[in-house]
Amino acid sequence: MICTAKARITGRMVNRRRFLKSIAAAAASPVFATGCVTNRTQTSALRSDPGKVLDLPPGYSYRVISRAGDPMSDGFVVPGAHDGMASFAGEDGRIILVCNHEMNSGWLQGSPFGDRFGALPEETRARLYDRGGDITPGLGGTTTSIYNPVSGEVEQQYLSLAGTEINCAGGATPWGSWLSCEECFESPGTGLSGLRMVTRDQRHGYVFEVPAKARGLVQARPIKAMGRFEHEACAVHETTGIIYMTEDRHHSLFYRYLPDTPGKLIDGGRLQALALKGRGTVMTHNWSTKTRVPLNTALATQWVDLDNVDPDKNDLRLRGAARGAATFARGEGLCIAGDRFAFTCTNGGPARAGQVFTYTPSPVEGTPQELEEPGKLTLIAEARADSLLQNGDNLAMAPWGDLIVCEDTASHCGLVGIRPDGSQYPLADNPYSNSELAGVCFSPDGAILFVNIQYPGMTLAITGPWPT
Repeated sequence: MICTAKARITGRMVNRRRFLKSIAAAAASPVFATGCVTNRTQTSALRSDPGKVLDLPPGYSYRVISRAGDPMSDGFVVPGAHDGMASFAGEDGRIILVCNHEMNSGWLQGSPFGDRFGALPEETRARLYDRGGDITPGLGGTTTSIYNPVSGEVEQQYLSLAGTEINCAGGATPWGSWLSCEECFESPGTGLSGLRMVTRDQRHGYVFEVPAKARGLVQARPIKAMGRFEHEACAVHETTGIIYMTEDRHHSLFYRYLPDTPGKLIDGGRLQALALKGRGTVMTHNWSTKTRVPLNTALATQWVDLDNVDPDKNDLRLRGAARGAATFARGEGLCIAGDRFAFTCTNGGPARAGQVFTYTPSPVEGTPQELEEPGKLTLIAEARADSLLQNGDNLAMAPWGDLIVCEDTASHCGLVGIRPDGSQYPLADNPYSNSELAGVCFSPDGAILFVNIQYPGMTLAITGPWPT
């Protein structure tokens, strides 16, 4: 069937709205609220992989398209620790993948430079954010791959952001760029990182923007107005240009950035944190016997202004909570879900096995009128010890309306799907290593699911009879 791009987008938004309405209703049922599917016995529906990389359902297959240590087109090697990722439409049917690498300055084995950094031309080194005194540069950043879905090959691959650290997740923008987030808070100076003494020339804990169609290293520029904290993921409200952000701390905040110029984040803007209207500071964790945030209940919100957003101390979340902002149990993955945003809290819930929230923006989001028409926060899922989904992390909305969630557990991480009726199913499983899965995203046409196995570091392209 032939359909226009506009029709595809409209259809996906309808599916996503239907998913969220259905899952919110399902969350009220005892089955879903207590963990709808039992544990790893459910993975018997997956086939064991002879290559010992990833188990998949019958009829599905994967191809390894990026692997740590492989040579790239620019002469560097693929860094390790593949993490957050997004896909973009390229030329002539190609797919552009921009991938984070969650590495710090002390990890020499996964370095994209090897022992060549000191010999690089000044023009190249000047594009790095932190050169580390030209001895121990920041080893995190992003790679960009040009993938041909017809041949199944990566035709070009190169370093696109360098000199940063612990680039964990981020988010794609409607204007064709990737927001890469540093999940760290480091200051200039010399100190021990792992087993290595490193020198840092710059402060870390920022968001960086990487145009998807840029070729080669971009000039690394921190967007300081978006805050200095342990960033996890971003998602853009296309109507207003507002950016929502999660933070990976046990008592973290849910942030939004209101840019002065939509689409030009470096120009500055205001940083705020979400609060529950009229309730003061609330811990949404539900760790205690007293439930503070009930399932399937839309709670009115308001936003707290934050000052000194580029602090010397890692206290932005503490100051926000003191002003009444709600706190979350390790905010992780964040994705657009039609007219809402879905995000995971890896350690939330009584079993500390994870939560899924949605945020519905106000019809007048970001304006003074939103006090009368506030946005809504809804807890739609809480896992228990015997739930199939454990410790959800990165996530994406599938074109057919299911939520696809990466697990970050102590072992046996996989991909778990959540259907519109709230039921869960195993989509993939990694019983071969203790590595988390990350960076889940679909190709622009929805035909390929990309996912990363963080250690030792690889990207897989998964194809099969996806639902229509």
